[in-house]
Amino acid sequence: AGLSGTEAAERLKKLGPTRLPDANRGSPVLRFLRHFNHVLSYVLLGAATVTAIIGHWIDTWVILGVVVINAVIGYIQEGRAEKALASIRNMLSPTAQVLRDGRRADIEAEHLVAGDILYLKAGDRVPADLRLLDTSNLRIEESALTGESENVEKQTDPVEEKAALGDRTCMAYSGTTVRYGTGTAVVVATGVDTELGRISEMLGEADDLTTPLIRSMNRFTRQLTAVIGVVATLLFLYGLLGNVFGINELLLAIIGLAVAAIPEGLPAILTITLAIGVRKMARERSIVRKLPAVETLGSVTVICTDKTGTLTRNEMTATSVRTCKGCYEVEGAGYAPEGRVLYDGTPVFVTDDVVLRKLARIHTYCNEAEVTQEEDGSWTAVGQPTEAALRTLAIKSGQQEEASERLDSLPFDSTHKYSAALHTFSDESELMISGAPVRLLNLCTFQMSTKGGAEPLDRAFWETQIQQGADDGQRMLGAAFRTADGESRIDPERLGDLVFVGIAGLIDPPRPEAIQAIRDCQRAGIRVIMITGDHAITASVIGKAMGIGDGSISLTGGELEAMDDDQLREAVRSCDIFARTTPEHKLRLVRALQQNGEICAMTGDGVNDAPALKQAEIGIAMGIKGTEVTKDAAEMVLADDNFATIAKAVEEGRTVYANLRKTLLFILPTNGAEALVILVAIVAGATLPVTPLQILWVNMVTAVTLALSLAFEPTEPGTMSRPPRPATASVMDKTFLWRILFVSVLIGGLTYLLYGWQSGQSDPAVAQTLAVNVLVAGQLFYLFNCRSIETRALSKGFFANPFAFAVAGILIVLQLGFTYLPFMNRVFGTTPLRIGMWVYPIGAGLLVFGLVELEKTVRRSWNRRKKSPTRDKG
Repeated sequence: AGLSGTEAAERLKKLGPTRLPDANRGSPVLRFLRHFNHVLSYVLLGAATVTAIIGHWIDTWVILGVVVINAVIGYIQEGRAEKALASIRNMLSPTAQVLRDGRRADIEAEHLVAGDILYLKAGDRVPADLRLLDTSNLRIEESALTGESENVEKQTDPVEEKAALGDRTCMAYSGTTVRYGTGTAVVVATGVDTELGRISEMLGEADDLTTPLIRSMNRFTRQLTAVIGVVATLLFLYGLLGNVFGINELLLAIIGLAVAAIPEGLPAILTITLAIGVRKMARERSIVRKLPAVETLGSVTVICTDKTGTLTRNEMTATSVRTCKGCYEVEGAGYAPEGRVLYDGTPVFVTDDVVLRKLARIHTYCNEAEVTQEEDGSWTAVGQPTEAALRTLAIKSGQQEEASERLDSLPFDSTHKYSAALHTFSDESELMISGAPVRLLNLCTFQMSTKGGAEPLDRAFWETQIQQGADDGQRMLGAAFRTADGESRIDPERLGDLVFVGIAGLIDPPRPEAIQAIRDCQRAGIRVIMITGDHAITASVIGKAMGIGDGSISLTGGELEAMDDDQLREAVRSCDIFARTTPEHKLRLVRALQQNGEICAMTGDGVNDAPALKQAEIGIAMGIKGTEVTKDAAEMVLADDNFATIAKAVEEGRTVYANLRKTLLFILPTNGAEALVILVAIVAGATLPVTPLQILWVNMVTAVTLALSLAFEPTEPGTMSRPPRPATASVMDKTFLWRILFVSVLIGGLTYLLYGWQSGQSDPAVAQTLAVNVLVAGQLFYLFNCRSIETRALSKGFFANPFAFAVAGILIVLQLGFTYLPFMNRVFGTTPLRIGMWVYPIGAGLLVFGLVELEKTVRRSWNRRKKSPTRDKG
């Protein structure tokens, strides 16, 4: 009779409603303020304070605007876990039909309690975890929870106590969907106690990791802030104790030094560079939800990928046919009827082979699916994937439509594991059956001979064929028939004495482009690991075909559960294929890889993947078949669910990082040159060659124009032939530090020398205007050095980035306005220069360009000499 209303109310009061708890997100104000709590914001706020102190409020508000915009972006991106949890809550069914007080009743699903008797029908979303009591052809789609690509046939017999989630055929789980049949079940878990609830809790517990770029930039900004603070303090004490300047002059000079040394435009350039990468990746069908993820892709060392749909086509395909004659090979992949049926390498058609003709006829008429060609030329299936694959097989073998009439049919049923059709043709009536080979063998007395007659069934032969196909990871479907003259209905009780025809082997084939993409990733030093809910044999076969693993080494979820954390860390070093995994297994695998120092990308489409996606440095969700939960937990969404798109995204991520390094290599020496000019003037007790406001002008125009152009540099040759950079690698290496020092001294020295020379001959305003233009010209020419860090600037790729030339023209116009427009002269304290004086900035720029190129040449020669083997002097 089910629970009584009173008992259900008491349990509901004790256990709580069947819903997942809301996330405690805290105060919106505090969550917003947290985005100001990092070193980069402190540096920017310090720069804003400096500009406010010297009274330049426009610059103050601009810098504060950058800080606030960065905080707003972070605030919007925050809460991926909360959104994912909300999406999980939306997966719960709103209503349920239960047995209460002996009567059926529709209630709100959140009022369900453990012990309720529940009714299921096609189209229902399962509202709680259930133990099935009665089923009738019940099939449930569990792909979002287990990764199982096909609907799961349910039954009531107990399974092993430690059966994997995907093998618990006597259970139905919250958030899954009934696709066929009916059932009755008892509620065994609700809310957070369900499998869906456990995933929700894991998602909340998964760590939010800082990306390698942000970690590196945080280290850099802390170091830069410390250096600026120490140098400014020492210079202040020097000036104060040495009576070099008055207190007001000294403070102004120190402020000028700080403004010169702080790269105010760096955060904006960083954001813009990442945003440009996002736009490029969107064109390649990779949608990035969080900006730093663009660069993170470039440092990935391991990609953990699902199998179905990502590495494979998610289109069942018949790849073999086994008859009494032997094994046939079937070409082609997917539902397109393109390819041949081969025997010993020779094409075979139904007109040549009587057994193949009979098998093709059975799979044509004992079949409810259709394959159709779309306007764009692609082929799609309507109906069950396995039946569509058999329909395609029949077309490939040359089967033509025959005049026939269907008298009766039996749909596939999980109890008898076959489908049947009774057809009348022009010359005979046939009962045709397709289904599980072992089940069909039990109904057969004969087998079809190579000449088309019936001969005694050789069961041992067929069992060997079934095992060989299963060892190849194929799903085996048998075909049988008998004449049925005079029959008009199918009686399941009278299906004996059938003639067994053969077996078709089906598999979800690998994507050809994914195979090449895996090779590209491996060549780039990126390891690819398959983590799937599918069976171990299937996973191993597909993995070997795609170049993942050797086809023999794999671990299942049950084996992972027997390992402690240390054992798992060792296992992930050598094993590349993990099958029959649960959400907990995937999360543990990602954490084990991270503990081994790997930077992980994790792909997924179901709610079962969400915790691991959130734990990984970059989670990649499937855009077509992925659930909203998965997309909310991921940093990136694939619009085409294709692994090859990930490889392209990795290449773009490496390009973005390379361009960020070029930007840093450009900005920091220019800031260093400005700081050096101020530093020398303070130490010498001389007038500042450039004022703080003039420095702000230089920083602003060069960041907005020159530095931005480096974000558009194309991918360099050999980008995917290099290993990933170490996660702990600093943005600054020895080459960087040397180049920064070299260029800082070069541009700063030329600026100070020309200023000193001019200040003794003309008005100080003329000397300062010349100094500013020397600084800008040096940076303009140095930009073209930075477009390639190690190789020659004047190479065949010199004109590959037209944006660099466009911004150079814009900068020249701005600088002419800075020099000659009267209102600019008033604001910045500059004065027009004689035309002949432009030879000095242009000459200084050319000298900077030439000396940096010479330095590159010397460095390349030195590095080649160090790498060359020592000659044998014996």
